[in-house]
Amino acid sequence: MRILVISDIHGNLEGLEACLAAARTAGGYDRVFNLGDIVGYGANPNEVVARSRDLGGVLVRGNHDKACSGITDAEDFNHIAALAAFWTKQKLTPENLEWVRALPQGPITSDGVTGVQCVHGSPLHEDEYIIVVRDAYEPLTETEAALTFFGHTHIQGGFAVDGEEWLTLRPLYKSHDDGEAFVFPMKKTAKYLINPGSVGQPRDGDWRSACCVFDTEKHSIQFLRIPYDVKSAQKKILDANLPDRLATRLSEGR
Repeated sequence: MRILVISDIHGNLEGLEACLAAARTAGGYDRVFNLGDIVGYGANPNEVVARSRDLGGVLVRGNHDKACSGITDAEDFNHIAALAAFWTKQKLTPENLEWVRALPQGPITSDGVTGVQCVHGSPLHEDEYIIVVRDAYEPLTETEAALTFFGHTHIQGGFAVDGEEWLTLRPLYKSHDDGEAFVFPMKKTAKYLINPGSVGQPRDGDWRSACCVFDTEKHSIQFLRIPYDVKSAQKKILDANLPDRLATRLSEGR
């Protein structure tokens, strides 16, 4: 089985469609794991929600999904994120608002995929950031799952422990402009935290949209970086009178 793993779409329809097309070209997928933050920041919340609903599969709520649907307030957000959350809440249709509000809290597992769980931030707390290997220590030692998919940081890669060996995983690419794939073979003896990166707002210095495909038979992760129509996504943000920074950062990957 090939499982497409996406996260942090943040209302970026162009990025999402580019990821779906690239995953189909790279060998296709049988199921989708969506790690949350479907909305917030970007200018196409309803369209992205509709696409996510059609894709189905495993769905996990993110912190922006909670804020944009009214489960939490945005007092912990910076002012730009808070403005975007308020705008998104106003723009979502009543049906889509209820769908976002009903997204489940991780960890979530999937039938037929053993030893794998999906979270937004961490298996220990849904809003926790896992950025460096020190952050990964407790999640990897305290969870029983051999593989945890997480998002939230908008940084593609992950962490692993194999006995006494601790690893930080970062895919290596040859460019910052072309569509590329990096295949990472996994060990049966190791435990992994894998972040597919952000579909809609990467923050690892690479502007290209990010996702990954988990091949359960080959036991491998295929990381993908995909160029997309970033200018169109930026124009929509500016036309919606959302903060300019939400548009400019898309071309910076930060």
